[in-house]
Amino acid sequence: MKKTILLSYLALFIVLGFPLLLQGRSLPQPEAEAPVPSAAESTAPETDSAPAPLAASAGEPAPDSITVLTDGGAVTMDMQEYLVGVVAAEMPASFQEEALKAQAVAARTYAMYCALGQKHGDAQVCTDYTCCQAWQGEEALRQKWGGDYDACSQKIRAAVEATAGQYLSYEGQPVFAAFHSSSAGATEDCGQVWNPSPYLVSVSSPETAEDVPNFVSIVDCTPLDFRDTLLYAHPEADFTGEESSWIGEVRLDGSGRVASAVLGGVSMKGTELRQLFGLRSTAFCLEYTGESFRFTVTGYGHGVGMSQYGANVMAREGGTYTGILAHYYPGTVLVS
Repeated sequence: MKKTILLSYLALFIVLGFPLLLQGRSLPQPEAEAPVPSAAESTAPETDSAPAPLAASAGEPAPDSITVLTDGGAVTMDMQEYLVGVVAAEMPASFQEEALKAQAVAARTYAMYCALGQKHGDAQVCTDYTCCQAWQGEEALRQKWGGDYDACSQKIRAAVEATAGQYLSYEGQPVFAAFHSSSAGATEDCGQVWNPSPYLVSVSSPETAEDVPNFVSIVDCTPLDFRDTLLYAHPEADFTGEESSWIGEVRLDGSGRVASAVLGGVSMKGTELRQLFGLRSTAFCLEYTGESFRFTVTGYGHGVGMSQYGANVMAREGGTYTGILAHYYPGTVLVS
């Protein structure tokens, strides 16, 4: 009996007394960090988070070094040497010299953008292309280029050295210099992937199937796989009718990419569908063939900022790296 009474008092204290002990205390809250999207193509899902705001004075010189988070830990590198590894990893050495220069400036700008954040603690940027920018060291490049190492290395290094210290600025700040592999006639407005940006708007891009390997790709899904993939993300969707009725309105944005599609009665963003089905871009057409649901996809990447193959076409046709950058990042200033 006494044990029962004691337990009753204990329960009463937990309900009434324990909360009083917590009054006046502030419980720790998780810290929220604004994510910085990857500059280039990523297999990671694209989010709606905007690039973090930066604070840099107009005309501030580009840094001589940068701390890079590699597989072996944080390493401080000479900025020029770091950029040689980035350009070599992000763009084929066979590309036009002016395109390589444009890539060097975009890569330096993005590195400066990342350096002002605290995403990687003591490091300012990482070598994971799904997070920041790709980077390859000498050993990896020797394996990739083989007997052409010296020629390719010299070509990349010349592009980096020719643009030493140059970066893109908007209102005195290094810009989020996003880039991607190829576009289907026009780049994407940043607001369709992240938050809107005045210098990352949709512009024309000249590359075609003649310029880009695998410019058009096809993904086929059985009705069962198509339905189950969408139900996993949207259990409220209804796929009880005929397969031909599962596809509703498909809405395109200003660049011709899929902004949203109604599937099983539920509206889904094009960026989500790209992630769910592993599509190379959101520039796709979706149809039911009678046997499968077919995505016909054009281009590769999120589509924001500079198209690398588009830059190469512009350079091949006589464009300069300054003109390429001005085209893909309108309104920015080239600081040197």
